[in-house]
Amino acid sequence: MSTSPAKMSLTGIKPTGEPHLGNYIGAIKPALKLAEEYEAMYFIADYHALITVRDPQLLRHYTRSVAASWIAAGLDPDRVVFYRQSDIPEIFELTWILSCMTGKGLMNRAHAYKAARDRNQEAGKADLDAGINMGLYNYPVLMAVDILIMSTDVVPVGRDQMQHVEIAADIAGSFNHVYGDNFKFKVPQAIVPEAETGHTLPGVDGRKMSKSYDNTIPLFCSESQLKKLVRRIPTDSTPVEEPKDADSSNVFQILERFAPAETAAETRRRLQAGGMGWGELKNQLFDVLNTQLSPLRERYNALMAPDSELDALLTAGAEKARKRAVPVLDQVRKAIGIK
Repeated sequence: MSTSPAKMSLTGIKPTGEPHLGNYIGAIKPALKLAEEYEAMYFIADYHALITVRDPQLLRHYTRSVAASWIAAGLDPDRVVFYRQSDIPEIFELTWILSCMTGKGLMNRAHAYKAARDRNQEAGKADLDAGINMGLYNYPVLMAVDILIMSTDVVPVGRDQMQHVEIAADIAGSFNHVYGDNFKFKVPQAIVPEAETGHTLPGVDGRKMSKSYDNTIPLFCSESQLKKLVRRIPTDSTPVEEPKDADSSNVFQILERFAPAETAAETRRRLQAGGMGWGELKNQLFDVLNTQLSPLRERYNALMAPDSELDALLTAGAEKARKRAVPVLDQVRKAIGIK
C-alpha cells in the first residue's frame, strides 16, 4: 500500500528587527510546530527587508539574529530546510517572469500598498504615492515566487496576511492558464497557526507587543535588561493586601503564556485572594522568563559569534532549497520558450 508524500509547509521570516517575546509565542513556536505535521521549509526573507532596512550592517545583523533566534528556539536545520532568500538566485529570475503574468490591478489592491496610500491621504499629501518605492509595490510578486518556486502546499500566516497567499494563488493561476499545457505551478493554501486564535502579548507599555510601538521585550536580551524591562510593565495602584483581577494584569498575561499551568493557576488564586503585590508578581515573571530563556540565550549568543556554525548551516540549507528551486525554474523556462 503506497502512501502519499508529506505536504510542504513554507515559512518566511523578515529580518527587520530583533525577535521578541511576542514573536516567540505568536510566530516562532506555532511555526516550528508545523514540522510535526508537514515537511517544513523556513527562510530568512532578507531581500524583502530591503524595502525598509537601508543600513548594510544592520541588515546583516538582523539576518543573523533572526536565523540564530529560530535555531536557538528549537529549529533543527538537520530536520527541516532553513535558508537565506538571497542564497537562491532562481527566485529573482522567476520574479521577473511572474511579474509579466501579474495584473497591475492586483498589485493596486495589495493591503500594504493601499495602507501606504491611505496614510498619505490622511496626511493631506497631493501625491498619494509619495514615499512608496517599487519594492513595496512589487513585493507581493516576490512573496508569491518564494512560495511557488518551492512547490509549497501550505503557508502559515496571520489573518491579516492571508491576502499574500491568495495573490500567490492568483499569479499561479494566471501562469497555469497560459502555459499549463507545458508546466503548472502548485497552487498554495494559507493556514492560520493556532496561536493566532489566542490573545497577543502586551508590551512594556501595556499595548500589544510590537516593534512598531517600541515596547518589546527582546527574546535574548541580557538577564539585567530582562529584569529592567519586566519592571517597566505598567500596573495599577491596588494595595498588596487587596484582591486583584489577574485577567486585567499585563504582567499576569505574559506569565500565563510562559509559566507551567499549575504555577499560573496558583498565582491567579493568590492574586484573587489578596496578599500578593505587583512587585512580587513581576519578580515571579522575571524568574519564569529567565529560567526558560537562559539556555536558549546561551545557544543564541554562541551562534551569533563571528566564527560560529551559523553561516555554514544556512549555506547547507540553501543547497537543499536549490534542489527544489532549480528544477522548477528549468521547467518554467522551457514552458515560456526561453530554453
